[in-house]
Formats: sequence, C-alpha cells, structure tokens
Amino acid sequence: MDEQVLLRRITINLEIFGGKPIIRGHRLAVEHVLGMLAAGDTSEMILQGYHWLEPEDIQACLVYARRLVGHERIDPFPIESAT
Repeated sequence: MDEQVLLRRITINLEIFGGKPIIRGHRLAVEHVLGMLAAGDTSEMILQGYHWLEPEDIQACLVYARRLVGHERIDPFPIESAT
C-alpha cells in the first residue's frame, strides 16, 4: 500500500493526548503501538486487543516512525578504549 495512503491513518487531535499522533482519531497513540511492538507483542496480539484496529494501522505506525527516524541526525557515540 502507498505510504501516503497509510499515513492518512495517523492523525493529530489536540484534545487527545495533548496532540500526540494517534490512529484514526481513536485514543491509541502511535507511540503506544510502537512500544507494544518493541516489547515483543506481535501484530496479531495487538489486533486482538483493539478490535477496531486494522493491520494497515500498525503498518502506518511503522511508516510514521521510519519517516521520523529518517530525518534524525545523531552524532556517533565516542568509542572508549579499554585500558
């Protein structure tokens, strides 16, 4: 599916979570979905917990995160020598 189409699923409402990105106007933050995935939950587990959620919503969260990270520039960490 086209990334632009997927990203339309990510919305912002200043009345919900102070304007954090959410999924299709629901009270589920992109950050929360990414946290569940990072903790080892599968997409299937997340979909079971949120019956209104669709697989494309999870994919949209990943696209959103990739786009944000793609614009980050972090200085490399200094390498410490073992003495």
